Parts: sequence; structure tokens; C-alpha cells
Amino acid sequence: MGMIFFCSPIVSIFTDRIGCRTTAAMGATIAFIGLLSSSFTKSLEVRYFTYGILFGCGSSFAFQPSLVILGHYFKRRLGLANGIVAGGSCLISVPLPFFLKMVGGAIGLAHTFQVLSALMLIQIFLSMTYRPILTPSCDSQHDGHDKLGSRSVRRQCWAQTRKYFNLRVFRRKTYRIWAFGIATAVLGYLVPYMNLVKYVEKRFQETKKDWILLVCLGAMSGLGRLISGRIGDCIPGLKKIYLQVASFMLLGLLCMMIPQCRGFEGVIVICLFLGLCDGFFTTIMAPIAFELVGPMQASQAIGYLMGLMAVPMTAGTPIAGYLNDYFGNYDAAFYFAGVPPIIGGLVLSVVPLVHQRMLKKQRLDSGKDKMLVSEAVVNGELLPGCPASEAHM
Repeated sequence: MGMIFFCSPIVSIFTDRIGCRTTAAMGATIAFIGLLSSSFTKSLEVRYFTYGILFGCGSSFAFQPSLVILGHYFKRRLGLANGIVAGGSCLISVPLPFFLKMVGGAIGLAHTFQVLSALMLIQIFLSMTYRPILTPSCDSQHDGHDKLGSRSVRRQCWAQTRKYFNLRVFRRKTYRIWAFGIATAVLGYLVPYMNLVKYVEKRFQETKKDWILLVCLGAMSGLGRLISGRIGDCIPGLKKIYLQVASFMLLGLLCMMIPQCRGFEGVIVICLFLGLCDGFFTTIMAPIAFELVGPMQASQAIGYLMGLMAVPMTAGTPIAGYLNDYFGNYDAAFYFAGVPPIIGGLVLSVVPLVHQRMLKKQRLDSGKDKMLVSEAVVNGELLPGCPASEAHM
């Protein structure tokens, strides 16, 4: 998971330069090689590379273009399209753990990797169906092209670096606040998903029904993605962010409520709402990126956001493990996991307000410019029915 998010800024560059189709096919091929090569080795160190790096990096290249390509085809129903695509993945992710457990016990780990590599082989052909409609402007590629010859090697390298690493999205104040808020919120995001089963087994001695928790999380996440996509299309502009605010705030409260559960049934209820919050957060992320920076820069905006999410999302689980070892129970870990989503939700709630203030300031500035232009016109220079654009013709 960490590699998928960590590689996202690089994936966004490839998506902008060579297109969604080629990037996704290349990523699926790398993931296929990683899984297949993992089946031919028993060394843990080698699998760190083949499965951890190759498969993780390839999955990142295959995953992110699926978020970007939807913006090429859908405008008014982008949220619903994201919800259907993201919800469809839950149809596989819910039964997959049981399938892998059954297959792994029957044919072994090595052959299980080969079965999974066959799924990635199918992904290669599916990614070839991507047909991007929006093409990047070629003006920026020709600007200053003739000047490169007169520059030093150092300046040419810096110019090429800035050309590929498009940091213009960070010039937008609303994007900076949004990215910082999400990066803060995901610090404890994976803690309940990684520790919930062990917590139930340790506290309630429940080992035969722990699969119910995974089913509840996956099923409600799929339902939440469908619902949030449809609701997001009905909410204009950046007010969609309030869906993320609500999901993060509720996620934080639910994490803190887990230690208060006195029975296994209470944990099941919390899992239902946790899955719903996960669906709302995941689906609405791409439509908000398109609203903030527009379709031409959405790929880089999503890539940089996921790159910022990589470190806190990966670090949250080890911190929770350390708290569990220090206190001897999972209570402190779940309390810790609930704080960052609440803080991140509060930060995200500021984004629509800042956006409205910026729009108001732009209107005032444009109004002042129009007043200056009108004052510069000499009285009697315009004839009745003659627009200002034709006055000097």
C-alpha cells in the first residue's frame, strides 16, 4: 500500500507525458512480472523486491490512470462514475481473502502467486481499452525551446526538471490546504483495518466469526462508494469536500468508540459505519481534484496528493503497534487513530470558505479594472448602440 501511494507523483508524470493507456499497461506488466517472479523464490529478502517493490510500483502505475481517465469522459456524472468503478473493486476485494485462504491451503503460496499474476495479465489487456480524449497543450513544450541552446547545462537540466515535475498545482491555496488536511487525516486511517481482527480475537476470544468484520467493511465500503458518487454529483463545486469532512470526523469518532464496545456485535456495527466512511472518502477524492485544478492538471494533483499520503498512512500502523506493545492492549492505538481524522476533517472544512473568499476578491478586482477602463473613455466618444470594443474601429 505504501509503494502504491509513494510512486503516485512519478505515475502522474508518466500519465501526462505518455497517456493513461500506456502507463496503465506498463504498470500492469511490471506488477505481473513481480507476482510471477515471487512464485519462483522462497527467499524473504528477494520477495521484498519482487512483491514489495515490483508489484507495489506496478500496481501504482496501473491504479492511478483509472482515476484520471474517468475525467476524460464524464463531467456532470464524474462522482457516480468514480463510485461505480471504485464500488466494483469491492466485488473482488470482499471474497478475495477467503479465496486466497482456500487456494493457498490447497496449492501452496508459490502457485497462489501464479494465480494472482494471471489476474494482472488480464489487467494488461483491460488497460488497452483506455482511450484518452483530453490531450495536453503543446504550447508549453515549444515555449523557450530555441533558448535551451544558449543556456548552461545546469539551467537546461533545471528547466527540464520543472517541465516534467509540474508544481503549479501547489500555487493554488485551496489545493495546498486540501492536500495537507488529507495527509493529516490518513495518519491513523489504516489502524482499525490492520488491527481490528487481532483486537477482537484478543478481547472477545472470537476466532470463528472474525471474517464477518472483513465482509462488513468491504460490503459497506462498496455501498458507500456508490452512494457518495451519486450524492457528490448533486453537490455543486467544492462543497463536495464537506462529504470528506463528515466521513473523516465520523471515522475518528468510530475509532475511539471501538475500545468502548462490550460485545462482538458492537464491533460489527462500528465496522459497518467504518466501511461507509471509507467509501465516501475514496470516491469523492478524484472529483474534488478536478474541481480544484481542472482536468488538465488533475493527474498531477492526484499524484502529488497520494504521494503526500504515503508517509503518514504507512507510519500510522507501526505507531499503533508500538502503543500496543507499550500499554499491552489496543485501546491506546484506537484512541490515537481517531485523533488525526478529526483534525484533518477540521482542516478540510476551511477549503470551501477560502475558495469563496478568493472568488469574492477576484470579483472585486475585476470590478475595479472595469471602473478604470470606463473612466478612461472620453465623454461623447461612444455612439448609441456602439459597444466599447468597436469604439476605436
